[in-house]
Amino acid sequence: MSKKKISPQIVILLFSGLLFGFFLLLPMVTILAKSVYGSDGVTFEFYANLFAGGNIFQAFLNSVLISAASGIITTVLAFIPAYAVNYTNIHKRLKKIIAALVMLPMLLPTITYGFAIIYSLGKQGIITKILGRQIVDIYGTAGLIIGYVIYTLPISFMLINNTMGYIDKKFMIVSRIMGDSTLKTFVNTVITPLISTLAVSFIQSFTLSFTDYGIPAALAGNINLLSTRLYNEMLGSLPDFNTGSAVSILMLLPSVLSILLISCLNRYNIRYNKISVIELTKNRVRDWICGILSGIIILLVLSMFTVIFLVPFVEQYPYKMQLTVSHVTEIFTDHTLMNVYRNSLIVAFLTALLGSLLVYACALVSARRGEHRHYGKIPDTVSLITNTIPGMVLGVAYLLTFRGTFLQNTFAVLILCNIVHYFSSPYLMMKSSLEKLNASWETTARLMGDSWLKTVVRIITPNAIATLLEVFSYFFVNAMVTVSAVIFLASTKTMIITAKIKELQHFANFNEIFVLSILILSTNLAVKGLIRLFAAIRMKKGK
Repeated sequence: MSKKKISPQIVILLFSGLLFGFFLLLPMVTILAKSVYGSDGVTFEFYANLFAGGNIFQAFLNSVLISAASGIITTVLAFIPAYAVNYTNIHKRLKKIIAALVMLPMLLPTITYGFAIIYSLGKQGIITKILGRQIVDIYGTAGLIIGYVIYTLPISFMLINNTMGYIDKKFMIVSRIMGDSTLKTFVNTVITPLISTLAVSFIQSFTLSFTDYGIPAALAGNINLLSTRLYNEMLGSLPDFNTGSAVSILMLLPSVLSILLISCLNRYNIRYNKISVIELTKNRVRDWICGILSGIIILLVLSMFTVIFLVPFVEQYPYKMQLTVSHVTEIFTDHTLMNVYRNSLIVAFLTALLGSLLVYACALVSARRGEHRHYGKIPDTVSLITNTIPGMVLGVAYLLTFRGTFLQNTFAVLILCNIVHYFSSPYLMMKSSLEKLNASWETTARLMGDSWLKTVVRIITPNAIATLLEVFSYFFVNAMVTVSAVIFLASTKTMIITAKIKELQHFANFNEIFVLSILILSTNLAVKGLIRLFAAIRMKKGK
């Protein structure tokens, strides 16, 4: 009697199920158990201690208010360049430059933002010296909001810009024919279709700011935040893992609420049966205003990072401003720092490679027609869960779960943490791409006697390669810049650049910090450039 073969789809589901069971479900159960289980059994003592005195309430309130303010400002600012790209007659090349420059801060770690702001707007900062006075106190609320806005602006722009590309602009003509005023046309045909996206932009900006540790590490000052409280509980002078776990659970609440709100808002998205291509009304005043405002926003954001390329190349900023390359030379000849850079490359490359394979496999099961497609809800659910868990919480969960195991202080735990942390967006990107491909390919191939795997290798993969490269790029860049999760997991043996930057902060070694930041930026630009070049070559060959 012949045994029935197990299909590749089932193998993928079993493997991914085990992977997420061990490296997502188990860590989250561990952190929850740690927050309610002490030496005397189940207890809520750690939560009681946490809320005693009111400090945690103040930290929570500070985090909420500052993150909310950042979310509002970010969404308003991101709307302007997105509108310039989609609703003006600015030259196409200039539109591409605007879009590229708005996204540029994503290629740097958030912990660098704080130091760049200090050297730009601090008492001895470049911008302060140019203006002749310090325009804002950077340690505290103002500095945090500036940092958070710079951090979340690219994500907010990406969301709004993407939705604007799918708004049918023919309704602008209809509105004008009906005699609506310019303001009414703008509200009805641009703002109304964008309402849910603008709300999602605010929620995403809020959540990212609320859960970030890199910017508060440099700019929080005397402001007590939930993220700094969690770091101090877990890695402070007197670590308290039980109370730290309780803080982690508290940090999860806004993230879970945000995802639920986004799910509800997605139901109200306006969908068009057809996107009409129309010629936009000529309006030089509109084009100039949008172009200038976009330029100002980009200039203000990028001016914060000028110091990165200045401080390491002068003798002693701001006292001895003679140009020198000695600091850079010293860093490139420092074997310890170069080993840290090498470690980051290894972790980023393996995260990108293995993460892309996992995302592709899961998306194939959920997006392509087949007998096991109904199991696609499993990776969909995993994607939703990973999207709700902040990096800091995941890092703490891994620290508690794998402490004392063979995974502790290894590259493997860093790579696995990155893959789980960043699984959601690449998976949704890959699934969306695969769903748009011809749905009958598998059926036709099966009738011709080809197996599912052959169809995937010969037909689906060549057509999905562009998205696969995007997914690889996403994983690589985020693995290079991440700090919130890996700060708890990196050891002296597996030290990566972002964790090293945090260490260098204690010694005020800003030359090293900025040179390492330039290395991260250059590496990410090189990888994205190579991927675009490869994609362009493939497109030309396809033609």
